[in-house]
Amino acid sequence: MLDFQDKPHMARSGSDTVKVIIIGGGVGGPILALALQRAGIESEVFEAREAEAEERGSWLNFQANGMDALRSIDAAGPLEDAGYEVDTMSFVNGKGRSLGQLPMAARRPDGLTSRMLSRDALARGLRTLAEERGVTMHYGRKFETARLDPAGVCAVFDDGSEARGDLLVGADGVWSKVRTLIDPHAAIPRYVPVLNTGGFIPGLTVDVPEKEFRMQFGTRCFFAWMPTPDGGTVWFANPPRRHEPERGALEAIDDASWRALLHELIGQDHGPAHEIIDAAPGPVEAWATYDLPTVAHWHDGGRMVLLGDAAHAVAPSAGQGASMALEDAVTLARCLRDVPGGVSGLPVALARYEELRRGRTEKIVAHGHRSANDKAAGPVGRVIRDAMLPVIFRRASRDGGASMMWLQGSHVEFEERVAF
Repeated sequence: MLDFQDKPHMARSGSDTVKVIIIGGGVGGPILALALQRAGIESEVFEAREAEAEERGSWLNFQANGMDALRSIDAAGPLEDAGYEVDTMSFVNGKGRSLGQLPMAARRPDGLTSRMLSRDALARGLRTLAEERGVTMHYGRKFETARLDPAGVCAVFDDGSEARGDLLVGADGVWSKVRTLIDPHAAIPRYVPVLNTGGFIPGLTVDVPEKEFRMQFGTRCFFAWMPTPDGGTVWFANPPRRHEPERGALEAIDDASWRALLHELIGQDHGPAHEIIDAAPGPVEAWATYDLPTVAHWHDGGRMVLLGDAAHAVAPSAGQGASMALEDAVTLARCLRDVPGGVSGLPVALARYEELRRGRTEKIVAHGHRSANDKAAGPVGRVIRDAMLPVIFRRASRDGGASMMWLQGSHVEFEERVAF
């Protein structure tokens, strides 16, 4: 791990003006830049992909706490009407027998709810808003490494270009290069034993109540579907895959083979899954999932820090990956705004940011990992799971979703001063 305390760049401790270099233009990076802008702190965002590149992945459940974080910095506008509102989750087994139903969470006082929207729409909407508000976004700039010197930190990109600042933020995802610079021995991402596939099918209706997502713990595959107000269907599936696929193996599987595999896994399970698989626009493809249970070092002591999946990647089953990145972004901006001393206060600001965020994020990562493993249960595990889930869901539904509010009921108040 790089030790900030022994670095000569402490010579700049008299400066009270901080410039932030943000690596990663997905979800957390642009929102951190917007939050810093509101705090009067200069930043630039560097994204490896070109501006027109689509986000990897299909649709996600963007939960209310993520929208709350956007609202706290007046950045929710582009997304408040995007996608489709989700109010209820219902669960069935492979035979179609009900396992229970529960609200996404108790109703928040501010009325915010979860929304299903495409990952690309989320990221593109946030990048567009950042650009409209004057954030400097650089595309096609692949981060390679960073150097620390008396002038601060210098980010180096694959085209030989450089960018200088006082703080480097790694919002560069689960395979973060910034994380390995902070700690070459950092934990590597943990493979979650299910794959992900899914998307949106216009013109296909499913027999499910409005704003309800139907989740099926199938005999051999987890499958889910939801009707949309415009007559379409959002769907996803989690084919089990016990062992981590080799690099490029999933990309080599063609559309017809994925459809055939899904049909085989669904088998005789009751429901519209076979119809959904046939109707889904192509190409159908799938991708592996990873999480990060614990990252020992979120920062190097003053010049580099992690945000979002780079610090605490969570399995999609938790529905919290994007929201956690946004909560991180607003919290980090608050800490940088309020710490005394500017550049000299960076060690204190980063330590406080980690203190405010680590406990919550690690709890959510653990929750997501448990949920993902339930989807990949074997024959004996399925029997136990299907017997226990109705009890768990009944207990959760009695309180009107209050038991789920620890996930999406949180509120980050941007205007509140951070205590150090």
